[in-house]
Amino acid sequence: MTDWQGINEFVSVAEHGSFTRAAQALDQSVAHVSRQVSRLESRLHVQLLYRTTRHVTLTDSGKLYLQHCRQLLEGLAEAERAMSRHLAVPQGKLKLTAPVAYGESHIAPLVLSFLQRHPSLDIQLNLTNQVLDLVHEGYDLAIRLGHLSDSSLMARKLASRRQHVCAAPAYLSRHGQPNSLSELEQHNCLLGTNDVWHLQEQGRRRLLRVRGNLRCNSGHALTEAALQGQGIVQLPDYYVARHLRDGNLVELLAAYREPDEGIWAVFPHNRQLSPKVRMLVDHLAEQLPGLPEERRQH
Repeated sequence: MTDWQGINEFVSVAEHGSFTRAAQALDQSVAHVSRQVSRLESRLHVQLLYRTTRHVTLTDSGKLYLQHCRQLLEGLAEAERAMSRHLAVPQGKLKLTAPVAYGESHIAPLVLSFLQRHPSLDIQLNLTNQVLDLVHEGYDLAIRLGHLSDSSLMARKLASRRQHVCAAPAYLSRHGQPNSLSELEQHNCLLGTNDVWHLQEQGRRRLLRVRGNLRCNSGHALTEAALQGQGIVQLPDYYVARHLRDGNLVELLAAYREPDEGIWAVFPHNRQLSPKVRMLVDHLAEQLPGLPEERRQH
């Protein structure tokens, strides 16, 4: 009978390139991971890893063994997913990721309500603005915003978001209001992670490069800067809709606004969607469009 001891530890070390990071990922001690890999090497009578004080790399034998171990672990995971499909009550692990701000204000509350309904689940929600490799890092699901670029993933649209170009009345009273895209060059534009705004002109998409004296990767911080009259901003509705409604911000260039963008659930193409993941996706799709206005404009 095949002995599975050490295989998870070996694969984790190989993929992370470090015993320390592998131990953190497995929630085990470094000593335990190292001991399990050494026992595996002894059992196989082969060296799988080169170890130095700074790096861990695979030997040729290790590379070959890793290929087979990945297939074994994926087969085992698929066997577990097959079993979960037969369970009436969703249970087991469910790992998903979402962008930080949208995840905090929209996804996390719905994940918590889903977990209340199904307490046998063990959910790991990772909020990050990085686009993670779902297959390599073992995610069942990701929430992504806007235009999708990865064709290797399956996707389901959950809701929509609308981008608004806007500024505070105080800024407009000092600098005037732009009425065309070319006039944006004369204004201080508050920038997010890049300096390109998505707009449209005469039915065609325009990617407009703008300039300004503030760049920040926080939508909340950019909203606050706009409210203080520091410049013009382009942000999704869940940041600014409440302020537009209250008159603290004024929408600009509405005729150039792009069609609403999608909010998507994406998942690996090479995996069948398990019932627990499908149920969570259904829950998000049902709740996101009908969120209370206060939560939508968080």
